[in-house]
Amino acid sequence: MMPAKSPAALDDALAFIEAHFDEPVRLAQLAELSALSVSRFATVFRQQVGLSPYRYLCGVRIRRAQTLLLAGVPGSVVAAEVGFFDQSHFARHFKRFCGMTPSSFLQSARSVKAG
Repeated sequence: MMPAKSPAALDDALAFIEAHFDEPVRLAQLAELSALSVSRFATVFRQQVGLSPYRYLCGVRIRRAQTLLLAGVPGSVVAAEVGFFDQSHFARHFKRFCGMTPSSFLQSARSVKAG
């Protein structure tokens, strides 16, 4: 999900994040795509998107993870598929973004679907 308003300088970086969220993404890569210095890129990104580039990347990963979890993919596989180091790293970020663990998310989704 791309922000509604983003300056043209960020368009390539945002598209890169969306396309390569499952790979290691470096701030220097994103800055280069935007033709900005690393520090300027980080500042402009935060001002325009409302999140740091890393938090935005994590959000993209978590949204994809939710889709995979709902499709029945095991958490250990999801973690690797969306670019987290391991299942623990994934669970920590998932809880930070969603306010619940991946298993709680699935239970909640199942109860909504059943109800």
